[in-house]
Amino acid sequence: MNTADVAETLATLFRELVHGAPEDGAFVLNRGDHGILASLDRLSADEASLTHDGGASVAAHVEHVYYGLSLMNRWAAGENPFLDANWATAWQRGTVTDTEWAERRATLRDACMQWLGTIGVPRDVNRLEMNGIFGSVAHMAYHIGAMRQIDRRLKGPSAND
Repeated sequence: MNTADVAETLATLFRELVHGAPEDGAFVLNRGDHGILASLDRLSADEASLTHDGGASVAAHVEHVYYGLSLMNRWAAGENPFLDANWATAWQRGTVTDTEWAERRATLRDACMQWLGTIGVPRDVNRLEMNGIFGSVAHMAYHIGAMRQIDRRLKGPSAND
């Protein structure tokens, strides 16, 4: 199958999640929401490292989302990175220094931009790959919600219409 019929929609949804809701209407976020990348820029390293009730920190979620996108980007480049993927590793770095937090946000931004460029281009895929592509958008949305529950400073604007 080919992603031609869904590539533009997938890119639109992913773009909204990472860059924010367009003024002319949104599909996932509330109008005026700046998306996860700009939201993360509002947190200090200390704030990103906080945990509550034994849960993961925002920094750990960022590392996890980056790891997932890095796997998808490697797959899109022709590799099969899933054979030896180690998802547990991404959760082990829950605290960050100021330098590490800046680096982590930059690597997430780069991975998002690379993936955004990939999902917007039609390609032939099998059903498992198609599920992975759709799943990457849902995965990002889930973790945005999780991070915003951990630290309310990440929350976007409330619905006003």
